[in-house]
Amino acid sequence: MPGENLSRDEAHERAELLSVDGYEVRLDLRSAVGESTEDVRTFRSVTTIRFRRTGTGDSTFVDLIAPAVDSVTLNGRALDPAVVFDGARIALDGLADENELVVDARCAYSRTGEGMHRFVDPEDGEVYLYTQYEPADARRVFATFEQPDLKAPFRFEALAPEGWTVWSNGAGERGADGVWRFAETASISTYITCVVAGPYHYVTDRYTRVLPDGTELDIPLGAMCRKGLAKHFDTDDVFLVTKQGLDFFHDNFDFPYPFGKYDQAFVPEYNLGAMENPGMVTFREEYIYRGKVTQAAYERRANVILHEMAHMWFGDLVTMVWWDDLWLKESFADFMGSFSLAEATRFTNSWVTFANGRKAWAYRADQLPSTHPVTADIRDLEDAKLNFDGITYAKGASVLKQLVAYVGRDAFLEGARVYFKRHAYGNTRLADLLTVLEETSGRDMKGWAKSWLQTSGVNTLTPAVTYDAEGRITELAVLQEGDEPRPHRAAVGLYRLTGGELVRYARAELDITGASTVVTELAGAERPDLVLVNDDDLTYGKVRFDEGSLATLRAHLGDLTDPLARALCWSALWNLTRDGLMPARDFLRIVLDFAGRETDIGVLQMVHTWARTAVTYYAVPGRRAEGGRLLAEGGLRELRQAEPGSEHQLTWARFFASVASSDTDLQLLEALLDGGAAIDGLEVDQELRWAFLEPLTVHGRADETRIGAEVARDDTATGKRHQARCLAARPSAAVKAQAWAQVVESDALSNALVEATISGFAQSSQRELIAPYTEKYFAAIERIWAERSIQIGMDVVRGLFPALQDTPETLAATDAWLAAHASAAPALRRLVLESRDDLARALRAQECDGRVS
Repeated sequence: MPGENLSRDEAHERAELLSVDGYEVRLDLRSAVGESTEDVRTFRSVTTIRFRRTGTGDSTFVDLIAPAVDSVTLNGRALDPAVVFDGARIALDGLADENELVVDARCAYSRTGEGMHRFVDPEDGEVYLYTQYEPADARRVFATFEQPDLKAPFRFEALAPEGWTVWSNGAGERGADGVWRFAETASISTYITCVVAGPYHYVTDRYTRVLPDGTELDIPLGAMCRKGLAKHFDTDDVFLVTKQGLDFFHDNFDFPYPFGKYDQAFVPEYNLGAMENPGMVTFREEYIYRGKVTQAAYERRANVILHEMAHMWFGDLVTMVWWDDLWLKESFADFMGSFSLAEATRFTNSWVTFANGRKAWAYRADQLPSTHPVTADIRDLEDAKLNFDGITYAKGASVLKQLVAYVGRDAFLEGARVYFKRHAYGNTRLADLLTVLEETSGRDMKGWAKSWLQTSGVNTLTPAVTYDAEGRITELAVLQEGDEPRPHRAAVGLYRLTGGELVRYARAELDITGASTVVTELAGAERPDLVLVNDDDLTYGKVRFDEGSLATLRAHLGDLTDPLARALCWSALWNLTRDGLMPARDFLRIVLDFAGRETDIGVLQMVHTWARTAVTYYAVPGRRAEGGRLLAEGGLRELRQAEPGSEHQLTWARFFASVASSDTDLQLLEALLDGGAAIDGLEVDQELRWAFLEPLTVHGRADETRIGAEVARDDTATGKRHQARCLAARPSAAVKAQAWAQVVESDALSNALVEATISGFAQSSQRELIAPYTEKYFAAIERIWAERSIQIGMDVVRGLFPALQDTPETLAATDAWLAAHASAAPALRRLVLESRDDLARALRAQECDGRVS
């Protein structure tokens, strides 16, 4: 990645010097099809930028990453590309007050999901294109001032192969001359421009509503995917959630959707969940389900649809000045996704999913050495790329949920409305948002922001209870630990066993401040069986239990009737395990006792993930086999007992396959695959077939021929990814060497196949087999970081870290690399430091699990 970085200081200096009036971009995409004689397949990109000098100075640069530039013309003056272009920037000298720059370049199609990604469908040979830019890859497609505060209108034109359709942010059509021309956009940032092109399957609909002023809002809707996925594409549900979201945001934001049409493209080999390009939202195509999935999967998709829709206002209409304030869009979109999901769709329990899933991501991120305040210090683009993390998304959203509790729902939403009207089509910083929230709430937001947005780390909240001789509470205090105590608006719930159910009988909502806060409202209450701090999940903090409450949960977690309270308890028990305060064997026992009674599928799936993590990383090595055996036995028992055809049955089937390792269990999977056995109601569709085949490959019961036979049944892009993962998962030294070479020594694989191969490479039952790659990993990562794109670099550095070599020796090797590479790229060091922290945490958890109870 040499020469491709951009610092905050450089961006600030450029923004002081100039403003942009508009872009005209013409792309010739006809080279996407047919044979190519080029070493790197390219397309022609001609960009015209009109900009004004508004500061002092007569030189600047424009960003462009391309194999070649054929011409550069500034104000009619030809510049020599060999002189002004260095591979990442074009130097511009002699600026006038008003300027016109024309750059004619040959840009490269991407196989890494960055820039103009080109995908060839193995099923039918069709070629599909789409762009993905955030934070700074528009410069791989056209010449640009690549920073969020230099917003401008865009006009796109494109030439495409016959039979193709092209889409962009604005409405478009193909002219008689064969050129696709698109309506000029509003003033937007470069990173949210978009082009999608190819023989996509496209479905349309419309959204209409009458606005308060009596005018009718009419938004054309579109949804698209590859032709091979069309038979699985449930556009009715996509459009239903889309319309419900548009209703919700129009009801609450009082600012009509500002970008004309609303297309949603589900595209292949996508690195992200989705991207909020205005008028042209892109999603990973895995949100189109090829087989039976649970409602939790549909909920996740709906959440992503609404998250991206919230961005139309938070991020697209009003955009942060620089990536320091990335949270101004991502935290809000994450919060509004769950908020709108609960209030506008059938997924009314979305806050349960949020408490159990999104917050787990935040708690992990906030305890890493790379933790940072929600408002971060982003020095450059590499920093920005890594800050799309659990802090910016999930912690930020959790903090906003706390903010709603702090200022009130009405004041929060009115603040949003004022914010949009005041800063429409502009750029903002933290202070701009705080100003409007102070106006609408009447509260001093600076102190709140300092505690919640400008400091890092997670607080721990623990109840301390004393009782009188009759068993009534004499004092209940909430103890707060952490580097800096924060003000929390939170609830404390008291629960007791009644008729075999654990139900709440008292609740107090209060402000928790300082190291200890007494809950006066609960004095005199009868002794509870469970004290739950942060009941209803109003604040952000790890929850602990008093001794009696923990004993209750060990015996009666399944009796807790409220799904949100139960999710909070599962999360708290997992945090105890991660923190080395509860032995992994105890957590696994609770899972075995109560996971079968969990009614919320999203929570159950997260508990399954935690159970696998516990047995793989946190169990003492001598107990791993036993823990795995017990999980497999429990999984099979719940699978057989689940209601036939239910989503619980499907969830337990997938879990059982993921932990199966004994001959008996593997023979059952073989029989289910081959039709020699059946479980009443369980449909073994193609996706479930791959889930059953993978453990067979891991344990040496399915070879390359068997995998080949399966991909012959499923000769699709998805099938090819499953094939790559299964091939890399086989228990052979030669297989591991080949997989390593494909990912580390070659860049021939696409981003999706890199991800699949890495996923198959490291298997918990193959620790000895992959042990030799620890030394190779540390020898390779600096080169990988320098030579590959940042996305592939991140995938390799994170995915191939020797986490399964969980010994003090691996920790020492990691420390040695860090000490010897103090001057390595900060983003690379951050990734290694995060993996080191996970390893150290695993060793501490194993030490806890190894103690004699």
